[in-house]
Amino acid sequence: MKNKIVAAAFGFFLGAFGIHRFYLGQVGLGILYLLLSVTGISAILGVVDAILFLSMDNQSFDRKYNKHIRQEEEIRYNREPRRQEAPRKARTERTKQAAPRNNPHKTSGMARYKDYDFEGAIKDFTKALTINPRDVAVHFNIACSYSITENKDKAFYHLSKAVENGFDNVDKIREHDALAFLRIQEEFDQFAKNGYRLNPVNKTTNPAPEISGDLLEQIKRLGEMREKGFLTENEFLDQKRKLLR
Repeated sequence: MKNKIVAAAFGFFLGAFGIHRFYLGQVGLGILYLLLSVTGISAILGVVDAILFLSMDNQSFDRKYNKHIRQEEEIRYNREPRRQEAPRKARTERTKQAAPRNNPHKTSGMARYKDYDFEGAIKDFTKALTINPRDVAVHFNIACSYSITENKDKAFYHLSKAVENGFDNVDKIREHDALAFLRIQEEFDQFAKNGYRLNPVNKTTNPAPEISGDLLEQIKRLGEMREKGFLTENEFLDQKRKLLR
């Protein structure tokens, strides 16, 4: 079983020769580092790799570099005799109706997020929102992904949606590393004053104008596109204003 501390140590001290890559079973990369050792580039890459290893949590490191251990555990688990399977199955059947709908895109999105594949995470989280448009965790994590990839409009939008649907951990918004890019934007102070919403509820607004059936359908379609993340809140409001003119 590969250890991330050992891999990092190899990267720091022997990275120029690709020893950490050989240790992790990546022979091809190890040979490449060895060939680059005469240029000094591989030594720099080794230090960068070591820092990345140390920044990973154990679960992420194992998922990437100890896949064979997991496969062996699954095989061993499948071979073990099942005890009291009938009662367990009965309990499962009793709670089946109460169980929430499975959202595989949310699971895959979290896995990609933890593997630093933020573009892939955004794609999966967007699909997850088509299953449950009000999922607070999905809105918060896709906001983090957009913040990391420096897409402030979509980051503000999904963070606002998370708050609208019940997210109330203000300290996490103020301190989470993934939202650092968002916090340095000029709009953030006003966003915070609005209760971390793009458009706070205004109790003094005038009654809405009368809308025809066809116009109502168009507005509903715009709302669905906003819920699925295809439109930001500002884009939705702009299109709605154009329809109401």
